[in-house]
Amino acid sequence: MSRIGKKIIEIPKGIEVNIDSNNVSVKGPKGSLQRTFRSGFEFKMNDGTIVITPLADSKEIGALHGLTRTLISNMIEGVNKGFEKSLEINGVGYKVQLQGRNLLLNLGFSHPVNYPLPDGVEATIEKQTAITLKGIDKELIGLVASNIRSLREPEPYKGKGIKYKNERIIKKEGKTGK
Repeated sequence: MSRIGKKIIEIPKGIEVNIDSNNVSVKGPKGSLQRTFRSGFEFKMNDGTIVITPLADSKEIGALHGLTRTLISNMIEGVNKGFEKSLEINGVGYKVQLQGRNLLLNLGFSHPVNYPLPDGVEATIEKQTAITLKGIDKELIGLVASNIRSLREPEPYKGKGIKYKNERIIKKEGKTGK
């Protein structure tokens, strides 16, 4: 059995969880999330806690046990507190602007890159070189941050590009003359 899957999920006050066979929906002060999980698990709610137990003892179900528990825990944390990811833009002339629901990124290309934000993701721009993404769905926030980073990944010589705030770029030494 999974060590993570065995852990009990605590439900904070003000959070409403509904379980209908494989469907789990969570409501909280920040919004609501719903997800359908694979069959093969039993979800038990008792006095503000959720316990997930696998119905079979197969390798595949065991591998999904911890994942299922973590996804439900992230849903509860998302509707309660929310998630955020920060990105930094490094490079001469590299900047970002927020125009409605679109990010307009100048990344050294011959044209600015227009990135539309999906529903459920809010972006704030502190400086012209810092983006903070906020939302209740951890998976969606990570996906959007990864997609924005892939527009211009940091290069190893000068570190120009888009990187996560806490990411450390290992720089290479350039060519040396004779």
